[in-house]
Amino acid sequence: MTEHMPVKLGISQQFPCSYIDNEQERLLVVLDHDFYTQQKFEYLLALGFRRSSDQIYRPHCPSCSACKAIRLEVSKFCPSKSQRRILNKGKEFDVKISEHSKNTYYTLYEKYIHLRHHDGAMFPPTLEQYESFLTCSWLNINYLELWHQDQLIAVAVTDTLFESLSAVYTFFDPEYEHYSLGTMMILKQIELAIQLNKRFLYLGYQIDACRKMNYKTKFKPYQKLNNNVWQLEIKN
Repeated sequence: MTEHMPVKLGISQQFPCSYIDNEQERLLVVLDHDFYTQQKFEYLLALGFRRSSDQIYRPHCPSCSACKAIRLEVSKFCPSKSQRRILNKGKEFDVKISEHSKNTYYTLYEKYIHLRHHDGAMFPPTLEQYESFLTCSWLNINYLELWHQDQLIAVAVTDTLFESLSAVYTFFDPEYEHYSLGTMMILKQIELAIQLNKRFLYLGYQIDACRKMNYKTKFKPYQKLNNNVWQLEIKN
């Protein structure tokens, strides 16, 4: 898997999967701190790894391979009719970019978790949880903000690499959910990637058996990592 650039890996204990009932989850964790750089992390992204706070990991489950890394080659992305409607509906909103996390983000994050994920593993939200999940001490991060007049309504935490962006997490004001802000923020990340002349936008893991993850396959054409090979997916 990493034969061209050897890296020291650890493996976690098993714990209940957050996405598929009755499955056990296990992670490969990068222990070699020489890989905690922008350039080498981008290499690992292409091998299906992700970042959570300062830690780089990849699923390595004992009896399941449902998690598939997914990415878009942004120059080839073609928005659907419904995605164009979402963008048109959000024309009244303003987009701003910050390179630093702000105190106001946690207030929005807390509201989002309370109202949208009160039955999930991230409930109840805490400031420590937010910081341990979304911040990073060794990587450049862009915080893509969406504003309605003077009100912050969405934030997309986005890792910024040499040739790509990586969508880490998006949270938004549930009172605006009829604007499909989750989809809108991915569309805005695609626009940002094109503006910054990036090739890829990484969307994390796709799990076909998890209904909450299926939105990722609506951005076409996308690539899915199967057996360490990126394969183009264009089917519905």
